[in-house]
Amino acid sequence: MRYVTGFGRVWWDFVIGEDWRIAAGVGAVLAAGAALVAWTGVPDGVLTVGLGAALVPVVVASIVAPVWRARRASSR
Repeated sequence: MRYVTGFGRVWWDFVIGEDWRIAAGVGAVLAAGAALVAWTGVPDGVLTVGLGAALVPVVVASIVAPVWRARRASSR
């Protein structure tokens, strides 16, 4: 059981890491992509490019927003 727990902790640290917001954003985009695959007839190429393009602002916003908030709070 100790090995299973250790394996889970390694993956938790790898996926979640320092900031859970990035993992949550990527998960949300992937869930939206899975919903599009299941419910629409969007071609694979269009879906791949669209999800890739959607990941970029999600990751950038997840990184920039906490820094922006910290800078704003420190200027007060």
